[in-house]
Parts: sequence; C-alpha cells; structure tokens
Amino acid sequence: MNPIISQDTEVLALNERQEVEINLLLEGLYQMYGYDFRSYVRASLTRRILNRMKAEQLPTITALLEKVLHEHGYLERLLNDLSIRMTEMYRDPSFFAVIRNEVVPLLRELPEIRIWHAGCATGEEVYSMAILIEEEGLAEKTRIYATDMNEKALVAAQKGAFPLKKMQQYTKNYLKAGGKKAFSEYYSTDHQFAYFRPNLNENLIFAQHNLVTDGSFNEFHMILCRNVMIYFDNNLQQQVHRLMYNSLAQGGFMGLGSKESILFMPKGLQYEEFNPQERIYRKAF
Repeated sequence: MNPIISQDTEVLALNERQEVEINLLLEGLYQMYGYDFRSYVRASLTRRILNRMKAEQLPTITALLEKVLHEHGYLERLLNDLSIRMTEMYRDPSFFAVIRNEVVPLLRELPEIRIWHAGCATGEEVYSMAILIEEEGLAEKTRIYATDMNEKALVAAQKGAFPLKKMQQYTKNYLKAGGKKAFSEYYSTDHQFAYFRPNLNENLIFAQHNLVTDGSFNEFHMILCRNVMIYFDNNLQQQVHRLMYNSLAQGGFMGLGSKESILFMPKGLQYEEFNPQERIYRKAF
C-alpha cells in the first residue's frame, strides 16, 4: 500500500470521525437540554469545541459529550464557550447616532415604546440604549426587553457592572454616538469595575430566550439583533428573520450588525431600507 495514500486516508477518517462526534454532541445538547446549535456555522462552532477539549485535555469529542451528559455543572461551562458574546457599549457609534437622531423622533410619537435586544449577551448594548432613552426623555414610557439563551450572561447583565479598564473606550463610543453628558455621571467605580446607576434598570426586563427554539413573546417597536445571525447557517437565519418580523409592530424598526443583511431573508417579509448603511430597516406598513 502506498504510504502517502495511507496517511491521507487516516487524516480523512479522523476528520470524518470528529464530524460524527460533533453531530452527536450537538444532538445530545438538544435532546437533553434543549439547546440547539445544530444550525450554527460549523467552522466557528468546531473551533470552540476543540478549544474546550484542549483546555480540558480531553482525547476525543465523545469524552466531552460524556462530561456534558454526566458531570454536574459542566453544561454551563460548555455553553459559555458556544455562546457568542462579542459586545461593547455603543458598538458602532454611528449606528446609535442614527437611532438617536432618526429613529427616536418617530418613536417619540408612540404612547408606549417596547424595545427588544435579542441575544443581549452581558448587556453592554442594553445599558447603552437605556442611557440613550433616558437622555431623550422617553424612559417613563419605554420598556427594554433584554434576552439571551445564556443564563450566566444574563446574571452578569443584570448587575450592570463592567470592567473599569473598558470605560475609556466606552466613553469614546458614547461621545461619538451623540451622548449628551459626561459618561462618568452614569456609573460609580471601585478599583476594578464600573457600576451603572440602579435606576437605569427600572425599565429593563431580562429574560432567558433562545432564538433557535423559542417563539415571539410580545410586539415591539424596535428590535436589535446585532452580530448574532452571522453565526447561523442560511436556514436558521431565515427562521430567525421570520421571528423578528412577526415580533415587530407595523412600522417597527429592526437593527442588524454591520456584517449582516436582510437580502437573504424569506420572501414575503417586507421592509423599507430606513438606513441601509447602518443596517436599520423598517417594517413596511
């Protein structure tokens, strides 16, 4: 037998074996716990799984599945790896500037305002919106719903405490987004964290919600689902687009991340390109 062919076959078999093991791991997560990662982009998911294997010094993905199924508390550890938490306050400041200058004047006309941050992670974007809404004098009639599938991330979000070392960048973002005060007025500090004012939480509702498996739970005037769907395959993106659309009031606004688009959403879902440069769309009347 040609040794080169033998070597290639062994590598191919290893890849195929790992692919089967990953399928079994994802199916196990869904069947046992209801977390459905089966339609996430596989390359990113695989990298995170392999990193967890390396950290735990596990020989196979099957060994990882064993720990998930039988070791108490291990599920949460893996979910922290698989959940996407790339976020910061006033991320893409120009996006929030458009919300303040172009969207808020239209929301102001409503008797009440409901905003949904879908996939809110640890809440940086949620507090960004809470501050914006307060500065625009709309806090009393606004409810901001912040959801994520990761319970640990939600607990962190509710605390409203963020690393002090990030405040310099967050302050720059806030000012670029059109902030009206000194950003430091909104938080107190110790040697490690910045703690945002408790009154900012008064209009925030945090809840666990899985975009993949859960349905609509209210009608919203604005939904932000930014930099979440880039980790979903095309079929799952279409499913989540339907959820977003069905959760929006007529004339409601949807904000996506800078690398996301509505071009491939299901047919029949109609939006106006309110500000396509900032990926802000309005549900057609």
